Amino acid sequence: MTTSSPSSLDAFKAEIDGIRWYDDPRSLELRSRDYYWYSPVLKGQLDDMRADIVVLPTTEEEIKRVAAAAVKCRLPLTLRGGGTGNYGQCIPLKGGVVMDLTRLDRVIAIEDGLVRVQAGARIARLDDAVRETGQELLMYPSTRTIATIGGFVAGGSGGIGSLRHGMLRDAGNMDYVKVVTVEDEPQVIELRGDEVQKVQHAYGTNGIIVEIGLALTKATDWIHTAALFDGYEQALRFCMETQENRLDLYLLTCVERRFSPYYRKFGDRFPADRDAVFAMVAPDDMARFCEKVEERGGSVSFSLRKDEIAGSGLQPAYECGWNHTTLQALKVDKSWTYLQVAYPYPFDPALAMRQMNRYGAEIYWHHEVAMMGGRIQIFALPLVKWHGKDRIDELMAEIERDGCTVFNPHVVTIEEGGMKQIDTAQIEFKRQADPYGLMNPGKTLGWTDAMARS
Repeated sequence: MTTSSPSSLDAFKAEIDGIRWYDDPRSLELRSRDYYWYSPVLKGQLDDMRADIVVLPTTEEEIKRVAAAAVKCRLPLTLRGGGTGNYGQCIPLKGGVVMDLTRLDRVIAIEDGLVRVQAGARIARLDDAVRETGQELLMYPSTRTIATIGGFVAGGSGGIGSLRHGMLRDAGNMDYVKVVTVEDEPQVIELRGDEVQKVQHAYGTNGIIVEIGLALTKATDWIHTAALFDGYEQALRFCMETQENRLDLYLLTCVERRFSPYYRKFGDRFPADRDAVFAMVAPDDMARFCEKVEERGGSVSFSLRKDEIAGSGLQPAYECGWNHTTLQALKVDKSWTYLQVAYPYPFDPALAMRQMNRYGAEIYWHHEVAMMGGRIQIFALPLVKWHGKDRIDELMAEIERDGCTVFNPHVVTIEEGGMKQIDTAQIEFKRQADPYGLMNPGKTLGWTDAMARS
């Protein structure tokens, strides 16, 4: 779908002369995509969506030129990082311009407890850079090798590391964002402290994030490990006990045994007759971790440091949890989709077991342990057999009647999916940073065409 006329595209190309751009069909297809196909609903809605032109700026000044040209030619503007989002965040619903920011990738400064970085930097490269100073990132998505830090800030909520440091929007995790506005003469706005929430998880609808300041912590040589249990409830209760005993963990993922065929690299390390807990454990707490596993009747399947993982032929633990589970299953069996569930506090493992028994082979379960707002929060990202949209809607309603909150991954708007309500502060910031309403149109319910400057 497009609203761009040939004349407006020609005018846009003239305005950005000297900046790299592509409009061949292959480039447009590749850079108009993310992992939306996890959802059969979104696949049907978004398969035909394409940009009309892709631009690849390398500097802040080039970004300003692109923004000004988009305004002058009244072209929709959609931002793109690594394209690892699951909800169509970077898919242009109305055609126009996709701006790929992956060439804006400089690590600007690393200080004690803080890194300042350009938005297009790959997260794995960023983490490698800060580790050279004896520090590490507080959290990252399971797609860290591909994802950019700007995409994570604009589209993510948390992930690996959230057990230790909370969700991305929790206080202190991110303290600075530089934004370029999309107006006739683009301006630079610097957001600090809690103001960064104006653009965090806004899907790139209200300003071009060009720089980010993130908190760092002392680096830990995490041990990637798995523990096996004869029973999923045993595995869940073990996870809760590690938190009651304050073990120092960076990741804690509980995965039921029916996932075993999808974790092909693990073989007997994750057999089909055992439920698994994948974890990243601080070396000083590894002995206590093993003791707790034994007390619960489990066994440690493997324990390897990061530099030992590659030689073993295994995947790192951070690729065994969160939404990487969905990816691994879909590589083997395309009949799955997924849901995102937050459990009521305090978490009751018996509720998870009732749900497992209720749905049988229709849903395979795994649970993530995280910190949110200063207390333990349990999430699930279960695999769900696709039996049509009506059935998905029924499942979400049933799970919410259990007292859970379901974040619908089968919709494209911020509010219908993760946020659950309109963030008026983000919409007010959009009035300032994107007054013509050109940025990623169709992704927020809080903005209407009537709000746009004519």
